[in-house]
Amino acid sequence: MLQLLNTLFVMTPRSYVHLDHDTVRVEVGDETKLQVPLIHIGAIACFGDVGVSTALLHRCADDGRSVVFLDRNGRFKARMEGPVGGNVLLRRAQHVALGDAGRTAAIGRSVVAGKIQNSRQVLLRAARESTDWPASQRLNQAAEFLLILLERVKQSSVLDEIRGCEGEAAATYFGVFDALVRVDREAFALKGRSRRPPLNPMNALLSFLYALLLADCVGALEGVGLDPQVGYLHALRPGRPALGLDLMEELRSVVADRLALTLVNRRQVRPEHFVFRDGGAVYLNDEGRREVVAAYQKRKQEEVEHRALKRKVPVGMVPHVQARVLARHLRGDIEVYLPFLQR
Repeated sequence: MLQLLNTLFVMTPRSYVHLDHDTVRVEVGDETKLQVPLIHIGAIACFGDVGVSTALLHRCADDGRSVVFLDRNGRFKARMEGPVGGNVLLRRAQHVALGDAGRTAAIGRSVVAGKIQNSRQVLLRAARESTDWPASQRLNQAAEFLLILLERVKQSSVLDEIRGCEGEAAATYFGVFDALVRVDREAFALKGRSRRPPLNPMNALLSFLYALLLADCVGALEGVGLDPQVGYLHALRPGRPALGLDLMEELRSVVADRLALTLVNRRQVRPEHFVFRDGGAVYLNDEGRREVVAAYQKRKQEEVEHRALKRKVPVGMVPHVQARVLARHLRGDIEVYLPFLQR
């Protein structure tokens, strides 16, 4: 039976998180804001000026529970890990695969194919539901081009070619992203993907959700004993969770993008939830982050059909399932890595 453990997100400035026997307490000043049994927490994510007691850090390290530190805008800063776990033979297989150009390309091909297919489904679904004929036409045309790129990826055996197709697919997808927004289109126009820093509210919302999703993907990889730093599609760089980014690619559109659009189209996230800084940077404010995190936690509890398992699983378990699928491929138990595909 799959059990989805919740992540405790601590976002209130100057909070102090500590352990009281087997209960986690969150205090601000002299007031206890939250207390929850530690057993119900799968991970702790701290945003901005948040303190964590040494006793709680030790206990989380002993239990294999991750503690992640991000700045107040959701940008990753650090992750506390306990002793390295997992099978050393699996990590060796992970490194051996990295030195094999054919296997590296095969994994990258599966990841990109999954990403393009899922992105295409988002566009097709929006086109069917749209009452705006010009927008629907743009979405269908983009979906057709993604199909062409998908076939090109399937035929490619060179990693750089696969990366090139991924770049074209992302440009095509984000080129029509504005057509997916049904309300406040001017305020939430994407105007091209901007990351560091995000330059408008939609980019800020996407970047924040991607940070949450990446933390979950990294945790899932660590949970099966894989090294999140050693990836195949994304190049290796010091401090970069390349494999976490690989795993996230196929999940971006179906988890983060669709949630961002739902929040905007239902007006749960509005222009007043953002802060505009000097220099053009845009970030979610405290109220906006709380709204998004609550929606993200709720989304993780929803169930989706997993084609490989032929059963429904919570969205929050999908990264963990995919990490296990990847581990089985690296061990040689299955011939190819099977990405997560949503209908």
